[in-house]
Amino acid sequence: MDLYLTSLGFTASIVTPIFFIVFLGFILRRTGLIDTNFVNASSKLVFTITLPALVFMSIATMDFQAVFNPSQLIYVILGTLITFVLIWWLAARWIKNPADLGAFIQGAFRSNYGIIGLAVSFNLFGESGLAQASLLLALVIPMYNVLAILCLTLPMRRSQSVSLGSTLFEIAKNPLILAVVFALPISYLGIQLPDVVSTTGRYFANLTLPLALLAIGGTLNLKSLRDSSAQAFWATSTKLVLLPLILTTGAWLVGFRTQELTIMMVLFACPTAAASFVMAKTMGANAELSANIILTTTLGSVITLSIAIYLASLLGWV
Repeated sequence: MDLYLTSLGFTASIVTPIFFIVFLGFILRRTGLIDTNFVNASSKLVFTITLPALVFMSIATMDFQAVFNPSQLIYVILGTLITFVLIWWLAARWIKNPADLGAFIQGAFRSNYGIIGLAVSFNLFGESGLAQASLLLALVIPMYNVLAILCLTLPMRRSQSVSLGSTLFEIAKNPLILAVVFALPISYLGIQLPDVVSTTGRYFANLTLPLALLAIGGTLNLKSLRDSSAQAFWATSTKLVLLPLILTTGAWLVGFRTQELTIMMVLFACPTAAASFVMAKTMGANAELSANIILTTTLGSVITLSIAIYLASLLGWV
């Protein structure tokens, strides 16, 4: 009994602060203390400045040899690609509207790892967890974007309107990708950052998670739950239950353990990324379905992530 209570207390200490700030953002938005302009401005600030600073500082100051794990990166790539294809193949058998199909596929596979994932990883393992999660983030950002473009365009036969060159350019100039590109050589060569750079970078990095979580809460619209469809339900079930269960079990079977396994579990179990709504709307897919999936996965992940971390604690992974 003591073990169960200890694990339960540990889980609460990891998950509760994250979703409390999300809930606070929702309350502040409803009471008018923050508005749409704040949410939009803070989201842009996080994406262009503070999150890249967090990723840069996490990677630049880490022990590269201790954190870098090629087998982990390869598993994430293969796991994501295989499940992406399976989701597409299965969904296409019962979703006939191309606009719905693209939104469903994206909602079912694309994780909000840049915010929720980093926050959970940091709460679980501190700086080492944040550094390892940042490396995974650098991998999944371009992969998620390319796969999202494929599933949003090919079902509607609009892929010819999307330039491969422009897509690659957009990915290459992504602030998070640039942060990784600049940070990796510093980490690999063991270069010590000047104190002024380190201190300034930490100031910006420390803004990221609370500001981003407040913005997520500020975007939640519970009224849209009434409009949630069976498609949103199945996308949410796939994202929060099936994918984490299948991919985490697979990772355990091939030999991953403790921190590496838990961080991958968090990646697979995160709710759908908020950016999926913007991409769906921009590329002509069902934006309303995307918004519903984001909402239901964000709310549902409070339960599913808590259960996942609780089980990981009981199994001695953390």
